[in-house]
Amino acid sequence: MKKIFCFLLVLFYFPLSFSNGVGVINASTGTYLVLQSSSVEATIDNQVAVITTTQTFKNTFAQPVNFKFAFPLPEGASATGISYYINGQWHTAQFSAGHSDTTLPGPGTINANLKTYLGNTPFYFNPENSLGQDSICIFKFVYVQLLKYYKGKIEFSYPNDYHLIQSYLLNQQELKFNLTSQRTIDSLIVYNHTPITFNKSPHTAFVNIILSEQPADKDYKIQYLLNQTELGLSGISSMFPDSLVADSSIPGFFLLTVEPNPQTTLIMNKVFTLIIDRSGSMGWDNKMEQAKNAAAYIINNLNEGDKFNIVSFNEEISSFKPQHVFYNNTTKTEALTYINNLAATGSTSISGAFDTAIPQFAGYNDSTAKLIIFFTDGVPTAGITDNAELISHINTLTRQIDSTINIFSFGVGADVDKQLLSAISNSNNGFADFLDNNELETQITAFYDKIRNPVLLQTSAVFTPNVTHEVVPTKMPNLYKGEQLLITGRYNEAVNLNVLLSGKRYGQPVNYQYQFQLADTNNTSYLFLTKVWAKLKIEALLIDYYSLDPNSSQALVIKQQIINLSIRFGVSSPFTNLTGPPSGVKEETSKNSHKVTPADFKLLGNYPNPFNPGTTIKFNIAKSVNDYVYLRIYNILGEIIREYKLLVKSPGEYQIYWDGKDSFGKIVNSGNYIYVLSYNNTVLAGKMTLVK
Repeated sequence: MKKIFCFLLVLFYFPLSFSNGVGVINASTGTYLVLQSSSVEATIDNQVAVITTTQTFKNTFAQPVNFKFAFPLPEGASATGISYYINGQWHTAQFSAGHSDTTLPGPGTINANLKTYLGNTPFYFNPENSLGQDSICIFKFVYVQLLKYYKGKIEFSYPNDYHLIQSYLLNQQELKFNLTSQRTIDSLIVYNHTPITFNKSPHTAFVNIILSEQPADKDYKIQYLLNQTELGLSGISSMFPDSLVADSSIPGFFLLTVEPNPQTTLIMNKVFTLIIDRSGSMGWDNKMEQAKNAAAYIINNLNEGDKFNIVSFNEEISSFKPQHVFYNNTTKTEALTYINNLAATGSTSISGAFDTAIPQFAGYNDSTAKLIIFFTDGVPTAGITDNAELISHINTLTRQIDSTINIFSFGVGADVDKQLLSAISNSNNGFADFLDNNELETQITAFYDKIRNPVLLQTSAVFTPNVTHEVVPTKMPNLYKGEQLLITGRYNEAVNLNVLLSGKRYGQPVNYQYQFQLADTNNTSYLFLTKVWAKLKIEALLIDYYSLDPNSSQALVIKQQIINLSIRFGVSSPFTNLTGPPSGVKEETSKNSHKVTPADFKLLGNYPNPFNPGTTIKFNIAKSVNDYVYLRIYNILGEIIREYKLLVKSPGEYQIYWDGKDSFGKIVNSGNYIYVLSYNNTVLAGKMTLVK
């Protein structure tokens, strides 16, 4: 049976994604249908975006053509529906179990422009019928997405640059942007285009962009800022009748947005020490300047009332002051001068630096947050040079002062010893980050904002009375200043819900208490809540699934739960697709298909494991086939970081080598990863560990 698939677009922070699909006739030669028009309608309610995108294509060739609709699919958005018009008739696809077809028409290698345009995770739609000469076809997609938020800023971005595919003018391009927000919209800016309509009130906004007879060569981009004093908990909820919810046993759905006011958090005294490597190797590849710029950023952004010191080192150790000093204009100026005068020379005594820095924390109790921020290229060449001995030595120093210290490490440059820095930080209540060239400012800003202003760590949520069900996320993330926590779930009784957020901040308990009235009526404009809940529920289940043997009974149960949720609520998943032949077309089984059973497809594991830097994943096919096996590599959060496909034709053993890099060519961090092999309806998986 042939299948029809829906392909959706994530609109946020994906550098190689594009808005419009491509009617691919021949992927090798770059032969496509002509895109004539494109319209996008974005309805955003409290950061939940429901997007409807409609595109019209024309066959300009002198004969009917077969084609596939290719669409770039970054992570994040979830398909909720697709319909298409071809040869005078509309059709609607339905969700069903199965894996997607990832081939394109045409012999040979996909051309470079199309490959770049489609990005790393393209999916394809097969409209079944050929498109007649001089005929048009229309594709209409609906999907739901949670827009990202940071410090009140939200950016809606719909990349509309189609120049890699065609240079033809489009008859018309249109964007309708409808925004509703419980928090006050302080400002809204439209980039790249001049809208014909622009309306903004404190809680709503509408933007309409229409372009006629112009190329699609500019992205749609709208940025808006929410009021930063209206913090706390806000939410929406609705009770839906049986006719609107496939699974009606629990009719209520809610979505809560929580951003605690940092001013109401427990205010703690903080003591900082910066440890800066000034050894000779830091002079290579501009690492010393990077470290100095990062240190200056931190000094310029300490909080009033903080105490701080700076320790710099090569084989000799220098301390800015004998002990920590209060942060004020005088000490800030002196510290910036000290940093500016640092020069890279000599060898690297990391042990000596900590010998000086850690004892300076003696006398501070656990009501004071004690932080070390450590810059280095991570290769000890003086003092203690053995990694295990060095880690043990630092841990001994922290035990001797009988107080908790949080050590955060910055590795600067490509030669950093990530394993060493990660171990130092992980053993001392911190974490490590690693800086490549040209990302210093953005990485340091984000990293330092987190350790400077934690709001809630080790977060948990309790709801009373007991009317909520299947709340996600099941494990609440840490919260930092400027970030939000989104919580969705179901309920069976409309009550005044008490929400208690609990956690710790630098080891001290912190609680936030909120109330929210769950609705007792049906608000059909909130029907997207069912999609949002199902999407996040599926994502939570996928994390559990990929941590198990996919052939285990537990994994199979979770997989079936995901399939059921996807089909019932109309939300895409790795195990379902939007399928269904056009009306009046008889379903047929390809004469050339080769059915492969689980017994014919066996995973042989990966070697080496643990590995560094790469590993080889092996599997066996017992039948003659002619199709692709797909390999997807996930991190422990269930995020796809790399994908491969391998054409298999004859029985035998096959292998795929993973070089330890993500889809952007960046080396991934040490840790556990899950690999999933799929062929037809068989999925196999294993766990592997990268150790640096």
